[in-house]
Amino acid sequence: MRVANYAGILGGILSAIGSAAEIASWRIVEEARFEASEARQGVAVDADHLYVIGNRTIGKYDKRTFEKVGQWTDEEEGPIIHFNAGFVQDGVLVVAHSNYPEVPMTGSVEWFDAPSLTPIRTHSFGQYFGSLTWVLRRGDAWFACFAHYSNRAAEPSRDPTWTNLVRFDDQWRRTGGWVFPSALFAHIGGDYTLSGGAFGPKGYLYVTGHDDQELHVLRFPEMGSVMEWVGTLEIPMEGQAFAWDPDGSGRLYGIIKRTREVVVTRLIQDR
Repeated sequence: MRVANYAGILGGILSAIGSAAEIASWRIVEEARFEASEARQGVAVDADHLYVIGNRTIGKYDKRTFEKVGQWTDEEEGPIIHFNAGFVQDGVLVVAHSNYPEVPMTGSVEWFDAPSLTPIRTHSFGQYFGSLTWVLRRGDAWFACFAHYSNRAAEPSRDPTWTNLVRFDDQWRRTGGWVFPSALFAHIGGDYTLSGGAFGPKGYLYVTGHDDQELHVLRFPEMGSVMEWVGTLEIPMEGQAFAWDPDGSGRLYGIIKRTREVVVTRLIQDR
């Protein structure tokens, strides 16, 4: 006979309630914004600079003065089709790349030397689990989001609920995978999916939709394959990819695509 672990189940429920209450007391406040012509897909950040990502270009800006100090742009007939999110680690800018809106979907990870914006290496997934939207590094693992759509980029019999998160080792061998709550996609609505993702305060995974002014807070489940949706914060950005400042200040950088602006915000934790 199987005995249910009621204490464990109750602990999980209480933990979820506590997390939701905590998130409900948080807020995102705007500190600054500036124009950047590359602000179409997202932004990455390190100790001194912001890297504003467009479809086929990257602009480098001083984090304090917002002065543009560098740029990389692919050639007109070059291999880059659609950059997405990026992050910086140990002097290297890592950018997710896809062939959106083409199908079948393909994806690759592109590495750049952050000081010079010189391309240094690449990893291609070819045709895989969807369109590579964002890639993250946590501990000794890679986490990559493969997106699906209901618009012109849709693959047959697929919609945004097919979007999935995959964990890889350093040889890009799959070691785990999760899906996102159907309720989250029902909340977001539309034909698009989760355009941005990053690990941030309290170890949560934060994600954004395509153009909604919301930041969704998720965590890994104790059991099963579905990420847990803890709560949602209003933000003065409109979806797309974003980045938490590595200095621990709680600053969050994002973009407004339609006005080509980078927005600097900060997370305020009232409790």
